[in-house]
Amino acid sequence: MTLSVGWVVSFKMKAMVMTGFGSPDVFELREIPKPQIKAGHVIIRVRASSVNPIDYKIRSGLLKNLAPENGVLGFDVSGIIEEVGDGVTRFKIGDEVFGCSGAITGNPGAMAEYQLVDERILALKPSSLSFEESSALPLVSITTWDALIRGAKINQNEKILVHGGAGGVGHLGVQIAKLFGGVVYSTVSSDQKAEIVAKYGAIPINYNSQNITEYVNEHTNGKGFDVIFDTVGGDVLTNSFEAAKLEGRVSSVNTRVKCDLSILHQKALSLHVVFMIIPILHDQNEGKLRHGEVLKEIAKKVDSGSISPLIHKQIYSFEKVSEAHKLLEEGNAVGKVILKGFD
Repeated sequence: MTLSVGWVVSFKMKAMVMTGFGSPDVFELREIPKPQIKAGHVIIRVRASSVNPIDYKIRSGLLKNLAPENGVLGFDVSGIIEEVGDGVTRFKIGDEVFGCSGAITGNPGAMAEYQLVDERILALKPSSLSFEESSALPLVSITTWDALIRGAKINQNEKILVHGGAGGVGHLGVQIAKLFGGVVYSTVSSDQKAEIVAKYGAIPINYNSQNITEYVNEHTNGKGFDVIFDTVGGDVLTNSFEAAKLEGRVSSVNTRVKCDLSILHQKALSLHVVFMIIPILHDQNEGKLRHGEVLKEIAKKVDSGSISPLIHKQIYSFEKVSEAHKLLEEGNAVGKVILKGFD
């Protein structure tokens, strides 16, 4: 085919697109323009993504100001590089990669056949995992790293409490805290979840059968935990302040709550807040590079057998994303909810 000078060929791709904000039923299968390569970026043939709480918070309208312009969500991505832009040095065509690519303003998400992604925020996926398994890791592992390693700066033999250790972020929190030498405890709501966190090396605490005072007394002789990782927010954040020792450290992924902070002063606590999309949202070079480096470390630890993702038993196709959102939003998932890409 011969093209006249100045013609532009516009290729299309399949994508699951939000038609508006609201219930999980707002998604629709559409054909939209395939992204065009640009400097410093790669185009990934998407093989899998996952659902994170921020996905349904954007979809519901709670965080509508963060929505990508084309309505395509999906923060996590794993897939195969099909094109590389000028200046790309870390990857080549055919590389299998994973990353938290963002599904926010200026950064369309992964629920499409192809995605344009900044090379700085990617890493080679763990060779021991499938694409679906790999897509469970990016957002939650970077969040956990920022909370425990970069924020709380955990040390060996410290007593570390991870709230919700059988959840998407929590199960990485338990594993990384254990990997870096912590004595790890985790709150759970059932015997099934207690078994999960115990398998990862944590001492389970069922918050339905023990209150804060009881488990602080039992496990710390009333002194409190050195570090607490709040993966939930709300009342769990205020409970974390109560369960922390004097001059303890609390890291949280959700501080959207009004509360009395006088206890921080009374106990001289440190509070570290994690919002891992900041480097993507603000095109922050140092932060993007850090994300890529964290994922390289995570991949190494996965392939060495030190870390493994907890995945919900049912994997959903992109076309079934509405069902996946409903499952996670209603709190019925155990582990990460995975989305398999278009065939």
